[in-house]
Amino acid sequence: MKDKVVVVTGAAGGLGKAFAKAFSEAGAKVAVCDKNMKGAIETAQELDNAFAVEVDITNEASVQQMTKIITDQLGTIDVLVNNAAVYAGLERKPFYEITEKEWDLVMNVNVKGLWMVCKAVAPVMMEKNAGKIVNIASATFMSGSPNWSHYVASKGSVIGFTRSAAKELGDFNINVNAIAPGFTLTQASLDLMDNAKEYGVNRGAIKRPSSAEDIVGTALYLASAQADFVTGQTIVVDGGKQFI
Repeated sequence: MKDKVVVVTGAAGGLGKAFAKAFSEAGAKVAVCDKNMKGAIETAQELDNAFAVEVDITNEASVQQMTKIITDQLGTIDVLVNNAAVYAGLERKPFYEITEKEWDLVMNVNVKGLWMVCKAVAPVMMEKNAGKIVNIASATFMSGSPNWSHYVASKGSVIGFTRSAAKELGDFNINVNAIAPGFTLTQASLDLMDNAKEYGVNRGAIKRPSSAEDIVGTALYLASAQADFVTGQTIVVDGGKQFI
């Protein structure tokens, strides 16, 4: 991973920050991308060979500008970790009580935003005939987590898009895969419920809560040469709660 250029969206905190840290420690040059520029700067300052880029992934001009800043500064993009998503602050409720505004927000960020980042970055990889794209889905798609349908549907869309994009980009030697984490103890998860540290632990084969550090190894693998023949796949990392 040494000297590879890695883009991580939603990297100001939580799982995105953990991805940025892991790739930096592996020797990559990391673009820490987030709408929260203050948080992105703070993350970048903690890492070696990292810099912050402000981006609103729901705005195509902003996404194109992000890509230009990175390629102007670092010359290329080798790896994209598509992590940015709406999660914190979502209220669990039956699907028939979700408002149109709530539904559109989740789809706009989690689906449209992910597509637009791929759309901007893929041509850079296509030009050099190489690249790795890692999309962050969720194990909630496998479990059908109730009272969470907008989020579950959005992450199912990530898996569907990953499969299709893998077929479209295979001829350009670009691998597209997804990671589906289970419930992971980020600050957003801790804020979501009072019993976050115990939530779902007894349903796992490995009976402990998941940390962000449990997820990053899979991203490093999918971004490496060891995964050159792996594409269109979704790897569930949840301690054995889902065997699908």
